[in-house]
Amino acid sequence: MITPLQQIQRALRHVATRFPQGQEPVLTDISLRVFPHSGEVRFFDDEENELMRIVIPEWIKGSREEDFYQKVTPILQEAISGVRQEVIDNMSLLRPYSFVLQDEDGETLLDLYLVDDQETVILSGSLLEGLDDDLNAFFENLMKE
Repeated sequence: MITPLQQIQRALRHVATRFPQGQEPVLTDISLRVFPHSGEVRFFDDEENELMRIVIPEWIKGSREEDFYQKVTPILQEAISGVRQEVIDNMSLLRPYSFVLQDEDGETLLDLYLVDDQETVILSGSLLEGLDDDLNAFFENLMKE
């Protein structure tokens, strides 16, 4: 039986065929719109063109769960991470670009994967997550010296 992770990775490979390496880069972000009631995951470019659609049966009952999007986010991030070097990094997308999680109404929930024009890659929901802790630790170390 194919797992949700494998289904998403297969879909990402298919989406990547739309942006083959060596082709002139295009300005786009890839949106992953998840529909809890149907278990669908639809992939869109930033002009709302649907690139791919899959159904994940295990997610169909997700509409009853309050924390549905929090539960699927790590799976989506793991899928992206798993095919990043092989597939995503070779897509002809103009930097900066991102893979964005959206709810069924098309509202952006978070960046799943972000690449800026400086070769920085972020596989996280929040760009500034933990920044305060890091700055406080840096300041404490600086004051000790």
